[in-house]
Amino acid sequence: MQELFAALRMLSEQRSIPMEVLISALEKAIVTAVKKDYREREEREDFVFCDIDEETESMRVYKRQNVVSEVLDDATDMLPEEAQRYKPDAKLGDIIEIDVEPRNLSRVVADKVKHVLRSGIREAENGIILDRYSQILGQIITVRVVRIDSESGDAFVELGKQEEILPHSAQLPEEDFRVGDLIKLFVADVRTTEKERKPRPILSRKDPGLVRRLFELEVPEISDGYVKIKDVSREAGARSKISVYSEDPNIDPVGACIGPRSQRVSRITDTLSGERIDIIRYSDDIAEYITEALSPADVLKVIVLPNEERSVRVIVPDNQLSLAIGNKGQNVRLAAKLTGWKIDLSSETEESGPVIDLDAEM
Repeated sequence: MQELFAALRMLSEQRSIPMEVLISALEKAIVTAVKKDYREREEREDFVFCDIDEETESMRVYKRQNVVSEVLDDATDMLPEEAQRYKPDAKLGDIIEIDVEPRNLSRVVADKVKHVLRSGIREAENGIILDRYSQILGQIITVRVVRIDSESGDAFVELGKQEEILPHSAQLPEEDFRVGDLIKLFVADVRTTEKERKPRPILSRKDPGLVRRLFELEVPEISDGYVKIKDVSREAGARSKISVYSEDPNIDPVGACIGPRSQRVSRITDTLSGERIDIIRYSDDIAEYITEALSPADVLKVIVLPNEERSVRVIVPDNQLSLAIGNKGQNVRLAAKLTGWKIDLSSETEESGPVIDLDAEM
């Protein structure tokens, strides 16, 4: 028994798994293996138990049987006369505990224990990893690049004692990482891989959550709750739009995000390799919100299309149409993502249909 606990302690240290987790896994493994010796009964209600005490380095394996007048299941039931062999004053309704000596367990059971214990250790390790990664889900982490796949462009980073992957598809365009670089990543998700069956963080430099978290970290008014982020739309590496608002009329949410001499937004832009960021003032009035979202272009009118769901036609001056559309449609596309409305742009000379004035009640 001392050898067993010495082995458990060594395993605990090597795998960074708490002793109580290993002991719990071993108890479950022994119970599962012993129950399987009772043919098909391993899925039935508990009747086999295992108690392992680390302090005394002792283990007890036992089964519980009910004292009944008629035996329906010989694994869980026994007659009073049989129960009195273990407890002289046993009577109907009692529960008798019968020790199963570990040294009497068959070799088959011992092999099953090893198999189930391995599975239990793997589950325990995965549980610890999942808990660790869940704590950084939705956060920004700073990690060191340890190697780069020259063929795929995937970067591998050091995260605790693990090596995790930043796929090339999750990197910003034209980023060129080198071994030893410290980079900021967003933990977008935690998933269990089918191949390895281990929890893995989904790391990204492209996720809109990275922009949101950078502003939360850089702007004290956001972290203190005075300024709030409504929406973020992003075409990573090129341009993002973020809408903000404040319930305090004395606070300028856009100015707070820009910062003195544009220092705050500049630091965020630098972190994103020069990605352009438009900071938009959010409004409950959809016409005002869309007007802000299409900046820097001027907007004359917004027309809500009654027969189409969440669709508007936006009228801009003739000389502002290309600016409203943006390079390859980027500006209007990001504005649509930000507001959640489909935007049909028209120049002033192309205007037709009913008009809703920007100042009108929506």
